[in-house]
Amino acid sequence: MLEIIDPAVIGGSLAGILFMGILAALAFGRWIGTRTIARYGPAAPPNMGSLEGAVFALLGLIIAFTFSGALSRFDTRRAQVVDEANAIGTAYLRVDLLPASSQPRLRDSFRSYVDSRIETYQRLPDLQAAKAALARSQELQGEIWSQAVAAVRTPGSPPSAEMLMLSALNQMFDITTVRFAATQMHPPVIIYAMLIGLALASALLAGYQSAGEKAYDWLHQLGFAGIVAFTVYVILDIEYPRLGFVRIDAIDQILVNVRQGMK
Repeated sequence: MLEIIDPAVIGGSLAGILFMGILAALAFGRWIGTRTIARYGPAAPPNMGSLEGAVFALLGLIIAFTFSGALSRFDTRRAQVVDEANAIGTAYLRVDLLPASSQPRLRDSFRSYVDSRIETYQRLPDLQAAKAALARSQELQGEIWSQAVAAVRTPGSPPSAEMLMLSALNQMFDITTVRFAATQMHPPVIIYAMLIGLALASALLAGYQSAGEKAYDWLHQLGFAGIVAFTVYVILDIEYPRLGFVRIDAIDQILVNVRQGMK
């Protein structure tokens, strides 16, 4: 299974809910502070600068680590595309080591395999089509392996062909597993829950602290809510770079170039 959610939809909805939630938390915190002032006098609410600062610092830390992790995984996925292109190119070149009679069929299988690998990711966000292309590539792996094993055991095949060809195929197949696993590697949901919870808690404290102010500064409230919500949306978009607005499709051209070089 590839990516299972569409961050362009889920991330946008979550960002919208978070935006409204922060505004509500700011208003609720101010309401609590106003009631506290009415009950205990203008000296309330007490100065919460240190507590508010600690919560905001923790929020910033969580955002920084979450964003950094998403960006790191984004770069790793791009590097994996290059690794796969190199592995396929090396394996295809080593077909030259096999007996001439075995080469045409194996080269055709290679071309079909690369087509299926490209299609697997080009089909996203259509998950069903992507899964079908992935299944086809896995089927072709078995065919390529069987053809290669038969070729290296053909009389007249160079002794080194088996070791070089089969090791190259192993590497070519392994990278598909690595890329598949990379699509499943995301932070636990509790990390995002903590991020959202801290954002709401920070808004609540900020609203409480602003209760002593006569005017309600809507510009700052909207700015804070918008910045935090948009940051969470961007983090999710980077975390799922095949489905949102932040994409790594351009790097797939390397694999396309390898396919075009398979004459």
